[in-house]
Amino acid sequence: MSVLSFLYSQLFVTPPVPTYDFTGQTIIITGANRGIGLEAARHLLRLNARRVVLAVRSTKRGEDAAAELKKSTTGHPGIIQVEELDMASHSSVKAFAARMNKLDRLDGVLLNAGMYTHEFYLADGFLESHLVVNVINTFFLSFLLLPILRASAERSHNARARISFVSSDRHVMYGLPEWKEENPFEVLSDPERARMDERLVKTPVVFARVISMLIKDTSYMITKLMVILLTREMAVHVKPSDIIVNTFTPGYCESGLIDNIKGTTRVALNLLKKATARTAEVGGRTLVAAIVPWPESHGRYLNDSKIDDLALSSFVRSDEGAKAQKKLWKDLMDLLEQREPLVQSSISPGQQGPDARA
Repeated sequence: MSVLSFLYSQLFVTPPVPTYDFTGQTIIITGANRGIGLEAARHLLRLNARRVVLAVRSTKRGEDAAAELKKSTTGHPGIIQVEELDMASHSSVKAFAARMNKLDRLDGVLLNAGMYTHEFYLADGFLESHLVVNVINTFFLSFLLLPILRASAERSHNARARISFVSSDRHVMYGLPEWKEENPFEVLSDPERARMDERLVKTPVVFARVISMLIKDTSYMITKLMVILLTREMAVHVKPSDIIVNTFTPGYCESGLIDNIKGTTRVALNLLKKATARTAEVGGRTLVAAIVPWPESHGRYLNDSKIDDLALSSFVRSDEGAKAQKKLWKDLMDLLEQREPLVQSSISPGQQGPDARA
């Protein structure tokens, strides 16, 4: 998506209010105590979801969010279940998944939780925090939930199981030369080797160029690019007849994501928010649209609540992007196998997903 397309989308396109009937279904939303995750939960309850699981780092905030949801969805008897989940912790992800695999049914997972910070640190004593939270543990969780999703689908419920990853339309501003390295996750975790400035894709639009120059730390955006690449490759390995896997952008929305950002980056993002941001409620609509059982969305990228592969960056759609997604997938599998030797057994080879160059 070009900068001009982004501005047009933000300023002139309003994703429709979701209308799909989720009667009887159970949906997990990570990072659901505020922002677009909370609004997605509100929509799902309005649309008759039987159970919405709020996966949150702070159970206190989760309970507060649940209480607020109950007040605003009076007349809709869906169960609101609050579960602790710290995406920065391997053990927390594993424990959460074990609890979720005991559910009688799971129809969809919205992987919305993410982090954005200027502070460099290793999460869980492992790798750089953005990588661990936004990429490694996000996919780790998705893999651990495949058994219950498949089991639900096999019991012939009315809807196919789904997993949807929240990415970002701003992935188009960055490249990923590190994919060619022998150990790209380690390179991206090394502040001395990260080469942040080299990742930025040049743009002729003055407003966008000014914003991009002010945003000093690109780790968050890079991880969202990786999410897109890895989702496309995951769709190759997971049968769409079992589970629909996709990724999408909610657009730039009002949320608490930038609460910990300071300096020129905070100034730039606040300017962008005031000029273009959607409300959290409108952003929540895009989450619900992504989790509708829509077979054609398998392995695809959604923008403004519809399939829009042309909004992907030229890098993602290139031959190099196809190679990068396969290489990153292998590297991710190697990383996870070191910590969880049986994780790959949950991913069964399936039909080929969309052409990586589509």
